[in-house]
Amino acid sequence: MISDSGHMLHLLGSSHHVASLAAREKISLPPEKIDEFYAGLQEIPGLNECLLLNTCNRTEIYGTSIEDDFSTESLHRYLSTFRKIEPEFLSRHSYQHAGEKVVQHLFKVASGIDSQMVGETEILGQVKKAYDDACKRKVSGKVLNKLFQKGFQAAKWARTNTGISKGQVNLGNVLCELSRRIFGKVSNCRLLVVGAGKVAESAMEAFKSRGSHAITVTGRTFEWCPLSLKKPDELAGKFGGFSLSFSEFQKSLHQFDVILTSTSSGKTLIDLSQVKACMKQRPAKPLFLIDASVPRNIDERVAKLDNVFLYNMDDVSNIANENLKSRIAEVDRCKGALSDRAIKLWAQIKSYPSLPSSSNHSTTPLS
Repeated sequence: MISDSGHMLHLLGSSHHVASLAAREKISLPPEKIDEFYAGLQEIPGLNECLLLNTCNRTEIYGTSIEDDFSTESLHRYLSTFRKIEPEFLSRHSYQHAGEKVVQHLFKVASGIDSQMVGETEILGQVKKAYDDACKRKVSGKVLNKLFQKGFQAAKWARTNTGISKGQVNLGNVLCELSRRIFGKVSNCRLLVVGAGKVAESAMEAFKSRGSHAITVTGRTFEWCPLSLKKPDELAGKFGGFSLSFSEFQKSLHQFDVILTSTSSGKTLIDLSQVKACMKQRPAKPLFLIDASVPRNIDERVAKLDNVFLYNMDDVSNIANENLKSRIAEVDRCKGALSDRAIKLWAQIKSYPSLPSSSNHSTTPLS
């Protein structure tokens, strides 16, 4: 632990680098538990500011303190208790950083070079959303405001001035490439998307751009939807597709060639018996299933069925990184530049005068 008289930065995280998909499912926070989790975070002694980044591939808690006796172990104990997992399990599947290393880490995350699909663009939007949420909760103050806003600037610089995003690093593009390998032409594929978030939108946009006209979307509700998401029928309309009642989609699996699930339900939405029934109605045609959800939505046993291809996020990322060797020099150059930026920012943060408790957090953007 680095010790300074001013502010300290802390990070406890778990991602694809240290945790399998099954482990990430246990650590990841369900959306309905976020409010409760933040309430508990604010009760941890010595934690001055906090921010949660919770995506399909990572769960990270950023925090600041002005107390010499605060330790990231406090976050470790809280997360293991909250998720009802053994502390040893969390230790095996997590990492802890302090001080300048937190700045270095966030810059890499926001720019996409720490992502499972190196150079992907979706993560920056997820980081911005997490920051906005923390600001609305008034738990991000002077230090985290500065850290994340500089992180956004660093990410923009990396994408503008390096080639880290060249190649197939968009999930929708990767899914199209996999579909092409299985079916020959993407334009002939009938796509069903279960969910209405960014992943769903990315897939629909990619399939439409490659000539697919049979695009269908379904979701749990057509009447109510979080402001951050489009309603399924709105998403269908945007891409000239069709909407399907959620209560009917499981009976209609045989009508589709490619099925993508991307929800935060945490439940199995497509089980073994449903896929078996589906394949009886299309015995000569392959079925391509992509489970982009954590926790997963598709029973993994379906992968053993003949002519059924099931991919999860780990599988998709391996495909996306096939061309990484051609970009490794750009990734290394990006890491070096971001490291220099992180060193400068950490020097500024250490010089900040200590602030009182989190009740006085300012969420005014800093330059």
